[in-house]
Amino acid sequence: MPSKRPRDDNARPDADDANKSKKAKQGFRVGPENLPDGPWRRKVTKIKKELITKAKVKKQYAKMKAELQNQAAATTTPTDDDHHHHDEANTHTEPQNDDQTAPNPRQIHPERQALLDPPTNPEPQPTPTTDPSPANEQDQPQQQPQSQPHSSGPRRPRKPRRPDYYTKDLAAAERAKQEAEQRAAELARRERERQQRVAERERYRRAMAKAKTPGRDGKLKVGRESNILLERVKRIMG
Repeated sequence: MPSKRPRDDNARPDADDANKSKKAKQGFRVGPENLPDGPWRRKVTKIKKELITKAKVKKQYAKMKAELQNQAAATTTPTDDDHHHHDEANTHTEPQNDDQTAPNPRQIHPERQALLDPPTNPEPQPTPTTDPSPANEQDQPQQQPQSQPHSSGPRRPRKPRRPDYYTKDLAAAERAKQEAEQRAAELARRERERQQRVAERERYRRAMAKAKTPGRDGKLKVGRESNILLERVKRIMG
């Protein structure tokens, strides 16, 4: 069986050069690629998606901005015909504007005009006289009785003063303080009574223990024990 023809490497040099020069697109990486499935891999995937979304938004924004700039430039650059028509319109409207823009005399309010104008016939001001006229002397007694009823009348009762802003709070705080002091005094009294009862029980226990111990002859101390029991009965009976 004949052997296969060896491959001719120089048959397609252009294709080989193109394959060598062409590089595979790998994109960008966010973290290592060998992460196992878990929270770290999900976090890396989420960050990569966010970066891709931001890049797309920036690209779209740049595209829209360029379009708006082109539209603005097209609307703001008038053509030569527009300039020509605009100049002709200005030449036709100039005489009308001159007639319309004639300065009109500004109207001033009559009172303001009277203040601005100098007085033509200033009236002489009467000089004050110290000696009262008899007519004024007659008027003064009439005015005084009229003003007296107002002053001598009963005064209107004053409204009670409103409490200060913190009056209620201060009163509540004072009541709370008094209640706290009463509770503290009651607790102290109960503590003293408890200490007294404890001391009495301890004294009674010691006295009974001492009374129950036999004497040197081996007999009980009945008289001492009877006195202790009698005191206890009296205390119980009140």
